[in-house]
Amino acid sequence: MIACVVFGGFFNPLVMAADAVNEITVMTHDSFSISKEVVTSFETLHNTKIRFLKAGDAGAALNQAILSKNNPLADLFFGVDNTFMSRALKADIFKPYASPLLNQIRDDLKLDPQNRLLPVDFGDVCLNYDKKWFVQKKLRPPASLADLVKSDYKSLTIVENPATSSPGLAFLLTTVGYFGENGYLDFWKKMRANDVMVTNGWKEAYWGSFSAASKGNRPIVVSYASSPSAEVYYAKTPPDQAPTAAVIGDQTSFRQIEFVGILKGTSKIELAQKLVDFMLDRKFQEDIPLQMFVFPAGKSTRLPEVFIKHARIAANPVTIPYDEIAAKREKWIESWTETVLR
Repeated sequence: MIACVVFGGFFNPLVMAADAVNEITVMTHDSFSISKEVVTSFETLHNTKIRFLKAGDAGAALNQAILSKNNPLADLFFGVDNTFMSRALKADIFKPYASPLLNQIRDDLKLDPQNRLLPVDFGDVCLNYDKKWFVQKKLRPPASLADLVKSDYKSLTIVENPATSSPGLAFLLTTVGYFGENGYLDFWKKMRANDVMVTNGWKEAYWGSFSAASKGNRPIVVSYASSPSAEVYYAKTPPDQAPTAAVIGDQTSFRQIEFVGILKGTSKIELAQKLVDFMLDRKFQEDIPLQMFVFPAGKSTRLPEVFIKHARIAANPVTIPYDEIAAKREKWIESWTETVLR
């Protein structure tokens, strides 16, 4: 049974009440979060109840949506990103919807001209480092990916497995963009020789081995350019400066964009469209930063002070067209696996 988180309890999406005509279900990944007050405002306005079906990481959740396309478990899907976008579109599980709120969204984030997937948020996956560790060791923090293979940085870096982790895949794509298809595996061979640590997911890397956030002894980790703001926000006594910093020089990050789409087969198309509009509008957009610590897609969305001071947006991230990612993703992952893990 798949458990679906609802405010106040759990339910089985396969056994829904027959009279639940005013309920709408959003399938999403485990990292999704939004304020109860924001959800309640939509529910009150439209006399409905939103149920969030959390189905694993983004890739696993998308697989569930694709496998259940003939009998959808939800009305909408949130959390497809640009690394999985082509797979989602090829599966033909989304209904086009040109929301009138798209005029409030950054144009550079709109990747689907048919509006089957609409951008909600974005974040730059990049290296983060422990400032204090580098000061104590009197070592210059990494400024580029090439620094990681130098002898001074041996046994310092943690990355996530691109086969099991969304930021791990984004970082692999960063290395493809930075070094090129003819050079990225040579970089990874050197990373292996320099004792890179590989974990299955972000939590295991960041909270399990990163020196700034755990008892681990590795001061470099793959995370997000907005992660330093979370370190400040969650500190018992918020410091003036974040204890961590993001490496966002030219081509050292990958822009990850998350989308929402209406699933084909929903019988609640009008309500689903209203929920998409709501997710693109100011109230939902302004709640995103302190809930998921990524940037809202809205062009003029107000950011919280901690984001303004401590979160960063890369000026020149790696960009790879989503159709190219789809064509080469499995080959890149398999080659990485052969080079780094076997």
